Amino acid sequence: MAAAARPVAIKIDEDTKARVKRLAEARQRTPHWLMREAITQYLEREEKREAFRQDTLRAWEAYRNTGAHVRADEADAWLAQLEQGNDVEPPACHA
Repeated sequence: MAAAARPVAIKIDEDTKARVKRLAEARQRTPHWLMREAITQYLEREEKREAFRQDTLRAWEAYRNTGAHVRADEADAWLAQLEQGNDVEPPACHA
């Protein structure tokens, strides 16, 4: 069951309001639809960015704990093989 939508007020300046209205008209949508879509897209993008940031922090912590790493030249060679369509295993980590 979808959560009930509740109105929320935001304050925007007149220029932004006019820009939203112009774009909504050009897209044959309502300003309300356009603002909801903008918020949804922003949240999805920022949630992905935050997940990436958290993955990076976990990887850094794992590196600090184990020292496991792959040299840049090894990673570059592996990626070059993948780009050529070769299904090769990633290089082994060094401690």
